[in-house]
Amino acid sequence: MRQASITRKTKETEISVSINLDGTGTYDINTGVGFFDHMLEQLSRHSLVDMTIRANGDTHIDDHHTTEDVGIALGQAFKQALGDMSGIARYADTHLAMDEALTRCALDVSGRPFLVWHVEFTKDKVGNFDTELFEEFFRAFTMNAGFTLHIATLYGTNNHHIAETCFKAVARTLRVAMEEDPRQSGRVPTTKGQLGG
Repeated sequence: MRQASITRKTKETEISVSINLDGTGTYDINTGVGFFDHMLEQLSRHSLVDMTIRANGDTHIDDHHTTEDVGIALGQAFKQALGDMSGIARYADTHLAMDEALTRCALDVSGRPFLVWHVEFTKDKVGNFDTELFEEFFRAFTMNAGFTLHIATLYGTNNHHIAETCFKAVARTLRVAMEEDPRQSGRVPTTKGQLGG
């Protein structure tokens, strides 16, 4: 069963995350940050990963700690649920369009964390959410999941659409890369014998 639950508590946030990689995209998410919840719902629905996420953070200051710490906990949950990563496809990429915006995502479930972020926003906020926090979320997620993740918005003018294409593109790419490949027969998809390091 490729499932995991993570809890994380600091002086700034209290986070709980439960995921099922082989789910149907069912979600129950409440971080106290409305637009962030909307993006996490897209991540769950389009990856088909079931997610339950609860966050209680110092949003009276701003949304930074909550966003980053959810990324940390969610990344840790993915890493735990994937185990030694045997039998998975490992690599995937997606071009995802939403109206005028187009985002490309490429992923290696490698055990070696690295984020390339080529996404530009024309405003500092989407609703009340700071657009700079999208990169903070994906960096925290990537570093803790042990993924190599490249995200690039090729073009777009609506900042809501740009953000949403990022989350949906990552979701669709995760879905493919984490799928169990029957031709791998439980093998770890590398010539080194193990992923990571």
